[in-house]
Amino acid sequence: MNGWQSWAAIVVFVATYGLIISEKIHRVGAALGGAALMLAIGATDDKSAFFSEHSGVDWNVIFLLLGMMMIVGVLKKTGMFEYLAIWSVKRAKAKPFRVMVMLIVITAVASALLDNVTTVLLIAPVTLLVCERLSLPAAPFLIAEVLASNIGGMATLVGDPPNIIIASRAGLTFNDFLVHLAPLSAILIVVLVALCRFMFRKSFVYDEARAEEVMSLEEREAIHDPRLLVQGLVVLALVVVGFVLHPVLHYEPSVVALLGAGLLVAVSAVETGEVLGEVEWPTLAFFAGLFIMIGGLIETGVIGEVSKALADAIGDNELGGSMLLLSASAVLSGIVDNIPYVATMAPITSDLVQSMGGSGTHVMWWALAIGADLGGNATAIGASANVVVLGIAERNRQPISFWQFTKYGLVVTIVTVGLSVGYVWLRYFALA
Repeated sequence: MNGWQSWAAIVVFVATYGLIISEKIHRVGAALGGAALMLAIGATDDKSAFFSEHSGVDWNVIFLLLGMMMIVGVLKKTGMFEYLAIWSVKRAKAKPFRVMVMLIVITAVASALLDNVTTVLLIAPVTLLVCERLSLPAAPFLIAEVLASNIGGMATLVGDPPNIIIASRAGLTFNDFLVHLAPLSAILIVVLVALCRFMFRKSFVYDEARAEEVMSLEEREAIHDPRLLVQGLVVLALVVVGFVLHPVLHYEPSVVALLGAGLLVAVSAVETGEVLGEVEWPTLAFFAGLFIMIGGLIETGVIGEVSKALADAIGDNELGGSMLLLSASAVLSGIVDNIPYVATMAPITSDLVQSMGGSGTHVMWWALAIGADLGGNATAIGASANVVVLGIAERNRQPISFWQFTKYGLVVTIVTVGLSVGYVWLRYFALA
């Protein structure tokens, strides 16, 4: 590590994290303040913070969010989310737990096909409307969806940003992820549904009057701008195709999202200012601050030292190593965002795989992916989707505190990671 700056960077990060947890200062202010201190102490500089590929602001994430927020902002004006809210409630007979199960399954499947951030941007507005119609607290439903998005996103190469990093480094294909991680993801979604039935049992209050009111609504009447809806859905479909064809087109998801947003604004009659007004700017600022802080830990060698210590502890022990990597990745991804963690750990994992004589489909890569993806559920800032939903909830006057999210996220993380350890042992060692 780089002397005093490393220790100073650790102090700044821990102090900022403490402020975010305590909520004495708004998380955006805390993150931007921490980023400013990282720059002030020289843990990172302007070039590293804003232009470095591995230790600065991840502009791919920022612009992916910006583009998708703009597209969602246009779709909100069509009445599409009201339509989906009424439709989903009617299909679930207005029973709160059935509604939650439906939203969990939809979120998980969509997160596997898109990425988890895009999915929660699309599903969260529907959820808020459903809860408003049924007079239910929105927080349990939003939290359940975020947890489902991170579990569902684990199933495919494009489902979670860490998977894209791992695939690129290990030479893995879309089908590799389907074969190795989709079965586990499906099992864990079933487990999540069972956990939610227990964790949020006090929230499933059936209001018969409200239910009858919603069941009598005609969802088609919610669509008040059909032409704009068609334009928005066509552009959204093109964006989804662009995400799926990333390995062929070689366009980053951020570029695809921005192209889609620009096209939609250009062909529709919606004012650009209105669309930009729907963007969650505080969320984007929080991400920028968080990335700069973590970049300071990377630049000063703190994260590298942690990763090397993990690698030294593993050695050439394949079974123990994969279990340690999975567990440690889950813990560390709950503390720092899982994207920079995986970006730092991927080259070290590659060296471990090579030293063990393994190929791209080596168990170590799956241990890293599982740990990072599931560990992101542990805290409110463990994964990008978590931060996005907290921002949406706050904007809609349904704030979710750090601890409110984390007390449920930790339970789900402990259970799912524990089951995943059993899955890895059974599939790659006991039955190999």
